[in-house]
This record gives sequence, C-alpha cells and structure tokens, in this order.
Amino acid sequence: MKYLVLAIFSMLGLAVVSLFVGVSDVSIRTLSDGEARPMLVFLASRIPRTMALILAGSAMAIAGLIMQMLVRNRFVEPSTAGTTESAGLGLLTVTMLAPGTPVFGKMLVAAVFALAGTALFLRILRQVPLRDVLLVPLIGIMLGGVISAITAFFAYRFDLMQSMLAWTTGDFSGVLRGRYELLWIGFILAVIAYLAADRFTVAGMGRDFTTNLGLNYRRVMALGLTIVSLVSAVVVVTVGMIPFLGLIVPNVVSLTVGDNMRRSVPWVAVLGATFILLCDIVGRTVRAPYEIPIGTVVGVTGSALFLYLLLRKRHHA
Repeated sequence: MKYLVLAIFSMLGLAVVSLFVGVSDVSIRTLSDGEARPMLVFLASRIPRTMALILAGSAMAIAGLIMQMLVRNRFVEPSTAGTTESAGLGLLTVTMLAPGTPVFGKMLVAAVFALAGTALFLRILRQVPLRDVLLVPLIGIMLGGVISAITAFFAYRFDLMQSMLAWTTGDFSGVLRGRYELLWIGFILAVIAYLAADRFTVAGMGRDFTTNLGLNYRRVMALGLTIVSLVSAVVVVTVGMIPFLGLIVPNVVSLTVGDNMRRSVPWVAVLGATFILLCDIVGRTVRAPYEIPIGTVVGVTGSALFLYLLLRKRHHA
C-alpha cells in the first residue's frame, strides 16, 4: 500500500511540473503577481491539459488491462486489436455523412465502430489456429492496418486527410477548458471496471470456468468490450490515438502485482497517468519552444518497450 501511495505522489509531482511547462511564462511568481495573461493560460490551458493527460492515461491503461484479461494475451490492447483504428473509421464516417453532429454524438458513433472492430478481431481469433502467443497481436495489427487503409482511402477521396491525421496522432496541445470534459466518461468507466474487476478476472480463465462459477460469460465479455470501446472512442475524439499505452503499463504492473485485476487496476491507473505525463513533459521540453506530439513520444517509447517484452517472452520460453 505504501508503494501505491508513493506512486500517487510521484504522479502528482509530475502533474505539478506539467502545469508550469510550456511556451507561455506561467510560474508561481507570475501567478502571484496577479498578471492577467499567465492566469488565463493557467486556468484555460494548463489545468485542463494536465487533467486530460491524467484521465486519458489512466483510462487507456485500464482499457488495455481489460482486453488482456478477456483475450488472455499479454500483447493485446486497443491499438493492437484494431479498436482505435475502427474508432477512427467511425469518426470519418460521421464526419462525411453528418458533419454537424455534436461531439458526444461523434463519440457514440466511434464507440459503435470500435465495438464492431473489436468483435471482428475476436471472431477472427476464433477462426485461426493460434499456435503462438505472438499471432494474436500480429492479427490485430494486420486488421488495424486494413482498417487504417480503408480510412485513408475515403479520407483522401473526400478531402479529409487533415482531419484523419488529427485523429491518428495523439496530441494534447489543443486541449482547452470546455474541450476535454468527455474524458471524465473514461474516469467513470474506469470506476466501473474496478467494481467489475473480479468478474473480468474470472472471465479471463475461460468460458467453462466462468460458467461453472455461475457467471454469464457473454455478459461479462460484453461489459468489458463496451468499456474498452467507449474509452477508445472518448480518447480518439478528444486527443487522438495513443499507441501502446494499454500494452506497456499492464505488463509492467503484472510483473510485480500479478494477475489479480482488483489489485492491478489502481496501479495501472496511476502508472498509466504517470507514464503519459512524463512523455508529455518530454515532448514539450526536448525541442522547446516547439512540441513533439505525445502520440509520437509514446509510440517510440512504447514500441521499444514492446520489443523488449517480446524478446523477454521469447527468452523465458
């Protein structure tokens, strides 16, 4: 418990650092002097951005943990199962057919597409003989590539490439007060995931085991996939795709905490927020005053850690 408290304080420390990192001169001195511009930037941009980072990081990490438990594969998460790519296709569809749809409506359409894409991924897994644990993420990456190609084709035909790039690249630079509040839905879904953690843990042991304990396997799967789809849609609509976050953090937590989801969820939430805060601070400082999109930073870091986990798995096998 004391280590979790230490992790929470580390996350809060990075959150405080995030509040004072950026191009505008926002510091304790300028805020205490009562200057109008620093206070406006602090309230309208820095606080919403930091809150968005915490909410998005924790929600996506928990979504990855749920997928890994339900699919029973440690190398699966929304960006390696076609879920986020399907959400992007849903956003493109609603933009083409009903461009005036409110943001909440776009989020619901993206969630439906994300759920359909995840269901297709699971259907493919049932049809393919899986002789190697690495075939599961490989199939998901291939499916995501096909969906991304379809999205790019229609975006090019309808002159929506700029919009598509905004969805496929995670970026928090445009987060302002009034433009991130949908991420609180992700927080609510994370709480639901914690309350249903024992059910997900049991479902991760297989259909027969779950049924023998008196649980409805289909309902538990439907609940988990709905949470994953809604979280993916909310994050993609608000800040864009953030790859590998839901893969790296749950694997790191499982190495120390184990596979009990009720114990893992708080750790995954805190470390997910900490990881994304750290990546965002690096992206804002390494080429200051310019900014590297967080999707790029997380993608580079996450892919390196992903390869390490793959090689580590091979070595132990």
